[in-house]
Amino acid sequence: MAQPQEALKQERSLGELFSELAGETGTLVRQEIALAQVEITNKASKVGVNIGSLAVGGAIGYAGLLAILAGVILGLANFMPAWLAALIVGVVVAAVAYFMISSALTKLKNTELTPTATVDSIKEDAKWLKNQVS
Repeated sequence: MAQPQEALKQERSLGELFSELAGETGTLVRQEIALAQVEITNKASKVGVNIGSLAVGGAIGYAGLLAILAGVILGLANFMPAWLAALIVGVVVAAVAYFMISSALTKLKNTELTPTATVDSIKEDAKWLKNQVS
């Protein structure tokens, strides 16, 4: 006659239970590490895309800006000395660049890199393990 599942669980030794718990804990740790790797990789990809966009956009914008600035300086040179026109345009361009760079750096600094899903999952796992041991 087959014994019920509950009876089989009661017959297992303490050593077997701890061995099973150690095996499950090892599996759990490996899964948490894999989750952290995936989460960090995803966040790093987003940061990399933003940095790449900043670089490419900056290079293209720089080429266009040089042509526009030359035109503005030449236009202003009709009303004032060329050196003064170049100085005024240079100061305005430098101010705009400062604000754009500051904004981009602030956004990069505010990017959260902590693997929050993994941290939450590890906390839940710790509670589970505590309940299993007690």
